[in-house]
This record gives sequence, C-alpha cells and structure tokens, in this order.
Amino acid sequence: MKQMLTLEESANYNRKILNYIHQASETGVYDIRGLGAKRRVPSLDDLVFLTASLSRYPLEGYREKCVTKTVLGTRFAKKPIELEMPITIAGMSFGSLSANVKEALGRAATHMGISTTTGDGGMTPEERNSSKTLVYQCLPSRYGFNPDDVRKADAIEIVVGQGAKPGGGGMLLGLKVSERVARMRTLPPGIDQRSACRHPDWTGPDDLTIKIQELREITDWKVPIYIKFGATRVREDVKLAIKAGADVIVVDGMQGGTAATQEVFIEHAGIPTLPAIRLAVEALEEMDMLGKVQLVVSGGIRTGADVAKALALGADAVAIGQGVLMSLGCNTPHYIDADGRPVDVTEEYQALGTAPGYCHHCQTGLCPVGVTTQHPVLEQRMQPEWGARRLINYLTTLKMELTTIARACGKSNVHHLEREDLVALTVEAAAMAKRPLAGTNWIPGA
Repeated sequence: MKQMLTLEESANYNRKILNYIHQASETGVYDIRGLGAKRRVPSLDDLVFLTASLSRYPLEGYREKCVTKTVLGTRFAKKPIELEMPITIAGMSFGSLSANVKEALGRAATHMGISTTTGDGGMTPEERNSSKTLVYQCLPSRYGFNPDDVRKADAIEIVVGQGAKPGGGGMLLGLKVSERVARMRTLPPGIDQRSACRHPDWTGPDDLTIKIQELREITDWKVPIYIKFGATRVREDVKLAIKAGADVIVVDGMQGGTAATQEVFIEHAGIPTLPAIRLAVEALEEMDMLGKVQLVVSGGIRTGADVAKALALGADAVAIGQGVLMSLGCNTPHYIDADGRPVDVTEEYQALGTAPGYCHHCQTGLCPVGVTTQHPVLEQRMQPEWGARRLINYLTTLKMELTTIARACGKSNVHHLEREDLVALTVEAAAMAKRPLAGTNWIPGA
C-alpha cells in the first residue's frame, strides 16, 4: 500500500520563521514596515467590567448625565488643556501623513472638543488652522522645530521614545520626502530620512529638567509640558519624568504604531500597554503624584471599551493613532471620489504585495486610499471634509461606548471608573494588571 504523507510544521521553524531566514539570507537586510505589532499579547481585551446588578445600581443612559470633561496639565501650567472627553489624537507627522489628513484630524478634533498632536517634522498651517487645541511635539530629530511654532502651541510634548520603536529613531523613506516635506525638515528631497534615537542636547533626566525649563520660559509657563516614552522600564521612567518637571506623562505601549521602522523593533521591543498602565499608576502613587501629574496612555486603544478600561486602571486620558487612520479609510478596499462614489483599489493593494485588511505598507508612500502618502495624486483620495466626517462619527461612537460602560458601573463621571470595576479573563492579564482572575480573588504574584 502507498504510504500516507504526513506534514507537520515545526513550532520553532514555522513558515513565518522560514520565510524570514530565507529572505534575510537572500537580501542581507532587515524588514521595515509601518503600523504596529501583529503578534498576540495580553491586552485590554483580556479584562472585563463588573457592571451593576444587586450590589451596585446603574444610571439611566437617557436621563442621568455622565461627565466626560478632562483636564490635562494642572501641575505647573497657567493654561491647562481642557477636553470634552478623555481622548486625544496621537502625534503623527506631516510626511508620514498627507496635509489633507492632518487637516481632517484638526477639523474632527475641534468639532469633538479634543486635542490633536503634530508629530515629527514640524507644524503645518493646515493643522494649526484647523485644530483648536494642538500639542506640538519636540522630537530627537528636531526636524521643523522652531520657537515661533512653540509659541503657537497649546501644549508641548517632549518625545523620548515611541511604543513601536523604543530606543530607536523614526524613518521616512525617500518616496515620502516630497519637496515640501524636505523644505520643512531641511533635507534633500527623495532621500531616505532616519531620525535620531535620542535628543542632541541632553543625555539624562538632569538635562531633561533644563530642557523643560527652557520650554517653560519661551512659553511664559502658560502651556503644559508632556513627556512621552515607549513602555519599557515604565516605573523608573515615570518617576524620572516627574522629577524633571512634567505636567503630563504619555506612556506608549508596544501595540503603538509607526509610519516606518524595523520590524524587529515592532515585534520584539517594549512591553504591552496593559502592564504599562499599571506600572505607571503605581509609580505615580509612590511619588504621591496621582491626580497631580496626569497620565495619558496610548498603544492599541481602538474602542470605547478600551478607553473605559484604561481609565479604570488609572489613566486620565488616552491617545489614539492607528484607530484614527483606520477611521479615515486605511485598509479599506476603496476610496470615495469627488462625486461621492466608491472607487475600488484592490489591485493597487495587490501591486504592493498585500490586500485590504492586511496592509502595513505605510512606509512606501503608495497608500491606495491616500492616507499615508505624499504622492500628489494619491493624497487627493482623502479629502479633509470627508475624512473629518468619518472621524467625528468614530470619536462620537467611542464617547457613547465609554459613557455607556461608566453608567452601567454606576458612575456619573467617567473618571470615577476604578480598578475594582475590572477582573481578568486570563492568568497573564491578571498578573500584568494586578486584577483578580474572574470568579476568584486570586491575583497571580500578589
């Protein structure tokens, strides 16, 4: 009899690892891509709320108010940031995104009463004019950074690192370095740009203190100073940021996205957002700064439930990047033309070697739906008015979901959500968030 062929894939050398080794052997270079980690890690999905029943009573959604107002920067700033809800738009650069997208972000944020953030490469007039509340980033590259724009900002965010690439600098490949981007960054057009991984004028927390003082002097102590870093040694980094004088701390978990970086960073550096929140809150508590220095969390925040869970764990607000891009049409099979008709671009995804729903090719500058591009034709596929309308719908949905959860937990203010409202579904999540495993009082390692 003919012997049956049995195929068994190796766990250690599966198809993905084999493809990686074969490609590395053929090319001698590492992969660069956009967006965030694709591997499964413990996340906010692994927590659930203990909503009201007999031991708690819920609030009526249509008759009882649930406050969402959020204030950031109360420690030293004369003019703290006031938001209508605890959601902000994360820093994404002009260069990574088109000018149309930056304008759409500003329009939507202004309509919803929240803030947006510049990203690397400086401030564009489209973004400043459309954004009522704009946070201006100071990154290691200092591309496009200038004192005049600092004075126009409503807050300043000193970026030490990002969740997708902690310890590494940004990248903007040549196809996205247009004439305008090159002028703003003082770079030659069409040439790959790599940002520095650390600030040029300081090497540690003492130098950071001096930098914060300089920024406070140039803004007359009016605006809040944020410090953002990728989640690695979170407890120590939070304490050092507090000591340096931060008003707001932004912690970006490893699920955070990027326009382009080495895949080895995206998948193998940093820690997930879930334990990062807990470590940051513990550091604030140990420094007696909880509520005095605000905590913003980013990296994999997608839904109103995610926002609610981050707040319950101790965050004051969240920042959303990748979810915003998806709202604007990223990874959809079509864009909307000037006549309001969908135009299928599946073949353009295929030309990039991908498909709608799987694309991470932000670094190419050939985004089929016109989001992550500087191409003069492609960027017109995402018009600001249309993009802002979609983003407003998305943010409105998040707000409704957030207040729905809060009311169901008996809270009249979303900031009253607390750790006691959460339990974990997995042992890993229970250990990382220090919440009991559902149905038990057990917290692993406690």
